[in-house]
Amino acid sequence: MITGRFAPTPSGRLHLGNLLCAMLAYLSARSQGGRFLLRIEDIDLPRCPRRLSLQCIEDLQWLGFTWDEEPLWQSERGHIYQHYLEELTKQGLIYPCFCTRAQLMASQAPNLGDTQVVYNRACASLSGEDIARLSQTRSPALRLRVPDAEITFTDGLFGAQRENLARDCGDFILRRSDGLFGYQLAVVVDDALSGVDQVVRGRDILSATPRQIFLLEMLGFPVPEYVHIPLLMDSQGRRLAKRDKDLDLSALSRRFTPAQILGMLAHSAGVIEENRPMTLEQLIPLFQWDKVKQADVRLPEMEAVHG
Repeated sequence: MITGRFAPTPSGRLHLGNLLCAMLAYLSARSQGGRFLLRIEDIDLPRCPRRLSLQCIEDLQWLGFTWDEEPLWQSERGHIYQHYLEELTKQGLIYPCFCTRAQLMASQAPNLGDTQVVYNRACASLSGEDIARLSQTRSPALRLRVPDAEITFTDGLFGAQRENLARDCGDFILRRSDGLFGYQLAVVVDDALSGVDQVVRGRDILSATPRQIFLLEMLGFPVPEYVHIPLLMDSQGRRLAKRDKDLDLSALSRRFTPAQILGMLAHSAGVIEENRPMTLEQLIPLFQWDKVKQADVRLPEMEAVHG
């Protein structure tokens, strides 16, 4: 029996992209007679107030989702993340980093995108005296030291993947300078302790998977199956985002029934051939991963619902 999960970050109202992920994770678990869990990734409480978390739960229930345990709240699990951070520290894998974002972006390290670079290890060899001096003016982030090693895995939709941690990822942050634990640590610990053995999520997280596998191995946890799904786009090919109010449930629920929304999502992903209203229970026996598209999906027929 597999255990799947949906783990939204409630920084805004759920939109269709979030719901596609929830639906495919749910159908995959339930079609195999498995368990399905809900985790609220509200570790950054200023961005994720409880009212949005409760709205997320209400929206999922309105659509017909059920889960097999009480929702897990990351904001209540800091002591658990701290325990595993200390375990990594004992292995000599953690060091303090005092670099500012401006310093990181100004470095000559390879660029991973608009907001990320491969860290140049400027703080990796600081002496105890250096750390004490720098700590007087700035709280450090805590980074995980990665080896010059290749991580390989097979994604359920995108096949064989490989990444050299030192070259393609670099030492990454497990606790921010403001004390908040990083996504990589929290998600690894929560999936492992919850018994999650199938992780379904958007392909935008695919590049983070090797570092999570490394973390799992360092903590002695089993590695789950990963399935990264296509992203939903608007008619201009722009990725849906909470901050833009794109096709979220505040708009959709006024014009569509739950079955209509789920049917549109199932059709867009390739689960069913015709766009027709479907409940989750009706979709379960129809679900197969080999039906699900790899290419990102545009939803031009939904544009009138924007806002």
